[in-house]
Amino acid sequence: MEYKDYYSILGVDRKASQDDIKKAFRKLARKYHPDVNQGDKASEKKFQEINEANEVLSDPEKRKKYDQLGSQWQHHQGEGGRPEDFNWGEWQASANQGQTYRTVSPEEFEEIFGAQGGYSDFFENLFGQGARRQAGGGPGDSRFYYEQQPRRGRDSEHSLQVTLDEAFQGTRRVLEWEDGRKIDAKIPRGVKTGSRVRLKGQGGPGIGGGKSGDLYLTIEVLPDNRFQRDNDDLSTTVSVDLFTMLLGGKIPVAGIDRKVNLDIPAETRNGRVFRLRGLGMPKMKHPDQRGDLYVTVEALLPQRLSEKEKELVEEWRKLR
Repeated sequence: MEYKDYYSILGVDRKASQDDIKKAFRKLARKYHPDVNQGDKASEKKFQEINEANEVLSDPEKRKKYDQLGSQWQHHQGEGGRPEDFNWGEWQASANQGQTYRTVSPEEFEEIFGAQGGYSDFFENLFGQGARRQAGGGPGDSRFYYEQQPRRGRDSEHSLQVTLDEAFQGTRRVLEWEDGRKIDAKIPRGVKTGSRVRLKGQGGPGIGGGKSGDLYLTIEVLPDNRFQRDNDDLSTTVSVDLFTMLLGGKIPVAGIDRKVNLDIPAETRNGRVFRLRGLGMPKMKHPDQRGDLYVTVEALLPQRLSEKEKELVEEWRKLR
C-alpha cells in the first residue's frame, strides 16, 4: 500500500497554515474539477487525490493524526517492514468520531467521487472505512461520511425551432421533460439560427447545496418563402410592370410587419436593389434597433398582346 504524501499532493509545506492549505486546494480543484475536464480519467484521479488530501489537512484532528503517523510509517519501511505488517490498530479511528454525515444515494456518491470511490486504502486504514462509507438500512440508504463541497449542476442544451415571424415578434414555448417537469421558456426578439438562449437555473440540479446549472436553447429559424435572411437584414424580390419600370411610379412592398410604398424612378433597370432602412429583423441585444430590408425589382413583361399592342410595340421599336 502506497504512503500518501498529502502535503506534496497539495504542493504545500508541512508547516503550511490552514489558509495556505485552503488556497492550494481551491486552486488545484478548479484546475482538475471533473466539470472542467469531462471524460479525462487522469484529471478525475488527480481530483480525488486533491480531495482526499484536503479532507485530511484541512481538519486539525486528522492532520495531527496524519503527522504522527508519518514518521512511524517511514521508520517501519526504512527497517524493511512490509506495509501489510504495519500495526494499524492504534491508528484506526472510530467510523463516527468527529464526523458529520448526510444520507445520499450510491448514484450521487459515484457522481461526486467517481465509480471507484473518493478515498484510497491508505486513508481508510488510517481513519477507518467508516470515515468514507457505513452501510445503512438497505439499498439507497447508505451513509457516506465526507466533507461535502457544494457543486453547481451541469449545464444542458436543447434545440428549438421557430418561424421567422416568431423570431421577429419573440415567442414562448412550454418545454416538458420525461419526468413531467415543465419550463415556460421566453424566446426574445431577433433570435437567429445558432442563437443560444440561456434559461438560468433550469439545467441539472446542484449537489450539496450548490446552484442548479443552466439550460441553453439552441435556436433554428425555419426557412421563409417570403424573405431571405442575412444576419439582421432581410431581402425579397417583387415584380414590377414594365410601364412603371419605364415611366416611374409607386409600388406596394410587403415587409415582415407592414406594407410600404416604394418609389420606382423612371427607367429603372431590371434587377435593381432598393434598400429600405429599419425594416429588417430586430437586433437580439438591442430589439429597439432593426436591420434593413433589401428589395430587388424584376420587370414583369405583358403577356398575350393584342394585334393593336403588337403594332404599337413594333412602331416603338422603329422609333428606337
